Amino acid sequence: MNIGKAAQATGVSAKMIRYYEAQGLIRPADRTEGNYRDFSDRDVNDLRFIRRARGLGFSIEEISRLLSLWRDDARPSREVKAMAEKHLADLDARIREMREMADTLRHLAHCCAGDERPDCPILSDLAGDRPQGVHAGNA
Repeated sequence: MNIGKAAQATGVSAKMIRYYEAQGLIRPADRTEGNYRDFSDRDVNDLRFIRRARGLGFSIEEISRLLSLWRDDARPSREVKAMAEKHLADLDARIREMREMADTLRHLAHCCAGDERPDCPILSDLAGDRPQGVHAGNA
């Protein structure tokens, strides 16, 4: 199937398909006589796998490793599980960091009068000045 149909079948844009091909995540597609890409069922399955892995936040390098494991019928599942657990720990850490950022910004927004006066605790905090009663990281 051509790249447009492969994109439609997988939910991966043609631009991203070309990118994944350039990154070596998928093998270079066969070419038709007119030099158009011709994707096989395996390519489409790989693209669906990649889309799902990207949706879960795995990096290109991690996806490359996961694809290798997926294709290896003799793989030990412990390696896949270890990758998933490491990724989950990284996600949990990023979620904690984002919650802290949201709490800080929520507090700063609460402290800002949002009126016609020029003083603004949000801008002061961004500039490194700590308005009285406002501390980075406070909820």
